[in-house]
Amino acid sequence: MDLFQAGPADLRSLRDSAPVHRDERTGLWLVSRYDDVRAVLADPGRFHPDNALTAVTPIPRPVLRVLARAGFSLPPTLANNGTDTHGDLRRLVARFLTPARVAAMEPRIARLTGERLDRLRGGEVDLHPVLARDLPAIVLMEVMGIDDVDIDALKAWSTASLELFWGDVTVERQYELAKPAAAFHQWLTARIKAADPAGDDLFGALRADDVPIRDAAGLCYFLLIAGQETTTQLLSAAFHAVLRHGDLWSRLDEPGMAAACVEEVLRRDAPVNTWRRIAAEPVTLSGVDIPAGAPLLLMLAGSGSDPEVFPEPERFCPARPNARKHLAFGYGRHFCLGAGLARLEAEVVLRETARRFPDLRLASAVPPPMLGLLSFRAPLSVRVRLGERLAAGVTTLAPGIPVRDLEHAGRSATMPRL
Repeated sequence: MDLFQAGPADLRSLRDSAPVHRDERTGLWLVSRYDDVRAVLADPGRFHPDNALTAVTPIPRPVLRVLARAGFSLPPTLANNGTDTHGDLRRLVARFLTPARVAAMEPRIARLTGERLDRLRGGEVDLHPVLARDLPAIVLMEVMGIDDVDIDALKAWSTASLELFWGDVTVERQYELAKPAAAFHQWLTARIKAADPAGDDLFGALRADDVPIRDAAGLCYFLLIAGQETTTQLLSAAFHAVLRHGDLWSRLDEPGMAAACVEEVLRRDAPVNTWRRIAAEPVTLSGVDIPAGAPLLLMLAGSGSDPEVFPEPERFCPARPNARKHLAFGYGRHFCLGAGLARLEAEVVLRETARRFPDLRLASAVPPPMLGLLSFRAPLSVRVRLGERLAAGVTTLAPGIPVRDLEHAGRSATMPRL
């Protein structure tokens, strides 16, 4: 099985025949059953996160020198931190992602979505560059209070960094990718050094809490990548999943439907499809003995399709009562801080797009090209035919009867009927 391009059939076979085994090519111990994956994530004492951000393809010395000249380093901060400092750093970042602060972004996300949809003129388009690519980055920078950011540069830095650390890449490619990764780290270091400790942004908060510059830059490096790239990936996956079930597209404005669809996408097509841990001591999972120091690859996507937890796992069912049991955002002390924001963005973008383009359909039944990194898998394009567009703020509640639709004051958690 190619771990960089593993599909549902591969994961099903792995889970059924060898739920815990060592991959000879990578040396990683693959863990694919839901209960095992959750048990590992829930036990940071026996399973350490130290290797979470380690480059999948070892970086050779010439490439390391490119990074070193930029002062690049990734000390333990959030995802890769199993020390006592993790809690304080996590609480600092969490101040910017409280439920109230996230909920307050809903009108802004709807406006950003509407502005992008207004530019569409009919025919066939790719929604990835229109909606999925930059909108999550803009939202993340705003919720973190960070202004004066070149979003195109941020996206270039981010995609290069993901490939450098999670790609199956040649030395020549690593050398190319190291340059934008180093540039991003330098930009972060300069911005953090110049930040006002009295400011209300993330950089200022790091200075106010006297977080060392090296640690602050390392924290922001992956936070500002993961906090928006994974949502870009979620949006692309969500469009494909819902549009493959055309009846759902016309129902996204029903109370709770968009949110329920997002949970099913996260369960079945999680953008973060694997994550790593290290066994701190000899352990046994599903009857298989794993030695101390062994690197584990947790198959998050495989756990989301485990029939022991999710009956008929390949079926896309927004009414699934336990969909939120998925592990797409992790579990335990390292549960994703941005889960609420990602969910909200995906829900609003789906709902607003369906409202504006009720006849929108996928342009082709041919599967799209996929991002193929060890821990990230998502469609790289969302080619659609738009169909007829409704005016901004107008929806159709009955065939042929357009009515003025007021901006949502909130979101319902009501389970949709299917």
